[in-house]
Amino acid sequence: MKDTKAAKEAARLREEINRHNHLYYVLDAPEITDAEFDRLMRRLEALEEEFPALLTPDSPTRRVGAAPLKEFGTVTHTLPMLSIFNASDREGGIKFDEGVKRFLKTDKPVEYAVEPKIDGLAVELVYEDGVFTNGSTRGDGYTGEDITSNLRTVKSIPLVLIGKNLPKRIEVRGEIFIPLKSFGDINKEREERNEPPFVNPRNAAAGSLRQLDPRVTAARPLDIFCYGVGTVEGKSFATHGKTLEYLKKLGLKVNPLVEVAKGIEGTLVYHRKLENMRDKLGYELDGTVIKVNSLKLQERLGVRTRSPRWALACKFPAKHGTTRVIGIEVGVGRTGALTPVAILEPVEVAGVTIERATLHNQDEVDRKDVREGDTVIVQRAGDVIPEVVSVVKDKRSGVEKPFKMPTECPVCSAKVERTGAIHFCTGGLSCPAQLKRTIRHFVTRKAMDIEGLGGKHIDRFVED
Repeated sequence: MKDTKAAKEAARLREEINRHNHLYYVLDAPEITDAEFDRLMRRLEALEEEFPALLTPDSPTRRVGAAPLKEFGTVTHTLPMLSIFNASDREGGIKFDEGVKRFLKTDKPVEYAVEPKIDGLAVELVYEDGVFTNGSTRGDGYTGEDITSNLRTVKSIPLVLIGKNLPKRIEVRGEIFIPLKSFGDINKEREERNEPPFVNPRNAAAGSLRQLDPRVTAARPLDIFCYGVGTVEGKSFATHGKTLEYLKKLGLKVNPLVEVAKGIEGTLVYHRKLENMRDKLGYELDGTVIKVNSLKLQERLGVRTRSPRWALACKFPAKHGTTRVIGIEVGVGRTGALTPVAILEPVEVAGVTIERATLHNQDEVDRKDVREGDTVIVQRAGDVIPEVVSVVKDKRSGVEKPFKMPTECPVCSAKVERTGAIHFCTGGLSCPAQLKRTIRHFVTRKAMDIEGLGGKHIDRFVED
């Protein structure tokens, strides 16, 4: 094949793959099967391998991750990525609105853009002539870490923007996060590999982006919602809402729950609505962000030392509850890993009754000093297993019992051995718990995809 013919085919494949990536990861509306998508990728990889000159920085094949970095460089933001002032109640929102109107010398209702406050890691994406060239963390607001290679692996970040007459340069701000279901899966895998679990989805996202080996980042299910811009050359906007509409047209992922409200009362209604939805969204959010919609008014309001006068983060009540540890049981996983679980007096947290909470491993139990009979604070993050945050030690009576991992498996009585932070049952498949979990894993969609063989059937099968 001639180079010119190969170049045309590679260009066509890149455009087609980028379109399907956008349909799948941003619009959630795939047009082809995974197998068909993989076939397109394999063909492009083969062309780039045969003709190395065809490999471009914006090629979708670059998403798999480049060679490990020795260290991160730094990037100075053209416009500072300022932090946002927080409020934790209705009165805080009203006070913010009063301050905005007082500064603008108006008594008319102010139009606000309101959006979910994602609990993730803020980043900046730089596109030049429509091509992603640089990405960085927020850092201290003025200088961030250069994590371009890692951000290339996030599939919901387009490497090439959509459309014509694109800005010569546009700096896009967004929040990187990990969906809650994926977060639970990651922690299970980490515990099975004898690694400490991530404390929360935000820590998992931050840890994933700060990997010196981009291939590790590529293996993590990172996602993004874009929420604003820094410098934009060759394009201007009247409102924050119009800015977000433009980002969507470029193929960038914007949260579909963003709304525009007239007056502070409208934003507070939105805040309550979102609080009622928070456990159904599939990602961790800890409040809403209110922004004066008019960019001219934003400019008039200006900034304080480290936060803009035109924005406020309204936090949700923490998803915490206080209860008592009735006892601590030990579960046995597929690989034989033993996990201590606190059995709790039922407590309602964020509308859900919690009766069990993971303690992860013996080191975590010792670090938090959790004992049977303790009064504890528990938290819940969406679909993730609830966990014990801390112990209320001033409520101890002296009858509380410290916990130690058993020396024998609680299911099969085989010897327990410790490797790193994790204790393991040495019984292997002769342990009914490991056998059942192994079969469950075998029949899942990710493995043999056997329908109709659920947990109860497997339990009966092993017992018989």
